[in-house]
Amino acid sequence: MSLITTHSEEFLKNYLNNASPTGFESKGQQLWLEYLKPYIDDWSLDNYGTAYGIINPGTDFKVVIEGHADEISWFVNFITEEGFIHVIRNGGSDHQIAPSKRVNIHTPKGIVRGVFGWPAIHTRTSEDKITPKLDNIFIDVGAKDKKEVLEMGIHVGCVITYEDEFMVLNNRYYVGRALDNRMGGFCVAEVARLLKENNIKLPYTLYVVNSVQEEIGLRGAQMIADSIKPNVAIVTDVTHDTHTPMIEKKTVGDVKSGEGPSVTFAPAVHNKLLQLILDTATEKGIPVQKEAASRSTGTDTDAFAYSNGGVPSALISLPLRYMHTTVEMAHKADVENVVKLIYETLLKIENGHNFKYF
Repeated sequence: MSLITTHSEEFLKNYLNNASPTGFESKGQQLWLEYLKPYIDDWSLDNYGTAYGIINPGTDFKVVIEGHADEISWFVNFITEEGFIHVIRNGGSDHQIAPSKRVNIHTPKGIVRGVFGWPAIHTRTSEDKITPKLDNIFIDVGAKDKKEVLEMGIHVGCVITYEDEFMVLNNRYYVGRALDNRMGGFCVAEVARLLKENNIKLPYTLYVVNSVQEEIGLRGAQMIADSIKPNVAIVTDVTHDTHTPMIEKKTVGDVKSGEGPSVTFAPAVHNKLLQLILDTATEKGIPVQKEAASRSTGTDTDAFAYSNGGVPSALISLPLRYMHTTVEMAHKADVENVVKLIYETLLKIENGHNFKYF
């Protein structure tokens, strides 16, 4: 029987279709909080928009489960006299996929639709070697000149997101933009739902956190770690399914969609907490895959781990195909197993649990 209910999947669809670019996550955070509220005792929001729910508040031992809410996007950077718009990244947007994509430009007057244009194949010769670059991709909003663009409400600094929407592929994969890492926010919310529906009374205070601004340097996690001052943090993010074409497993790692969440070995990952997660997976029959990260994990795990004098932290990752594109793909079974693994691990943690290094 599936852990993910019809109601949960409907929320996921609405949540993924909503735009929450880095620095402008408020509408997505509102959706997330409204879904989460029936399953928590209290909630709060920090100054930059990181949202969190609190379960069993008031104890002296605090555990965080966390995903991040923001998605990659673009900023309007320059408008030509002819009315074409040049952009810069907001997060790790991939310029090579931009040509022919439909976009939404978020303005004070509302959404203005546009497209990333590109010269037709007929106009290019084999000697041209024109490839998409940050300095040659551009957006066309159908304006006759710069004045008309400005009259639409578009200005330098407007944020731009892709139009692509959620779908289910072959009844097996969730597909869309911003699965990185709104799937993490979805998974931690589902953990809260299961705790409530199963009448679990935790012996500690649990913070269910959806951080902002991960895509530009883990900024939301840095801020909220200092505010909450947790004793333990379990972070969920996405990782690469390396079984699609043109990926070198020896370099990137060996992870496959449908074969379970991946756990990471890294300096920032606390060995005792990681072992508790691995033991839980074995005991509960939850499939897991393994990765190693040189130096940093590149996720909010690093921000929590190195905050407040050191917080025992671990990373549970969802295998993802085509990261930072508009067709990111996550296997339904992996999503369920991320939820299961976090949920079952929480049941193993005790108030005052000893995670001292030795």
